[in-house]
Amino acid sequence: MLSARDRRDRPPEEGVSAELQGFAVDKNFLTSLKGILLETELALTFIIFICFTASISAYMAAALLEFFITLAFLFLYATQYYQRFDRLNWPCLDFLRCVSAIIIFLVVSFAAVTSRDGAAIAAFVFGIILVSVFAYDAFKIYRTDIAPGASQGDRQ
Repeated sequence: MLSARDRRDRPPEEGVSAELQGFAVDKNFLTSLKGILLETELALTFIIFICFTASISAYMAAALLEFFITLAFLFLYATQYYQRFDRLNWPCLDFLRCVSAIIIFLVVSFAAVTSRDGAAIAAFVFGIILVSVFAYDAFKIYRTDIAPGASQGDRQ
């Protein structure tokens, strides 16, 4: 019988290493434009969540929800795990994520600035910056993934 130490020191079997390779992080993705955009969105949503927690706790759920959604997309893209779900249209889902985040953060940011609290004003400023990052991400998704399919159909 093998102890825990013996199992830890042994190299993994071929079947186990093949299963674990699906969660290997692609460092090239993290340094690409899409990876940097997702990391920026993640950091800004966390900052806005902290600002809302300090000032108006009623709006922190929206920032927390967007934080987890962006974290999930970053995980799926960085590990290339999204390719296993080939029936989903990932560019469309990513585009809808960006558009919904733009709408949510515009509404929540303008609602928060009316409280005239210091942290709420900071959340408004970071919210406007985050809306511009989400808008740029949505624009890039549309130009690279969604629009080429429509323009190729028009040419034929």
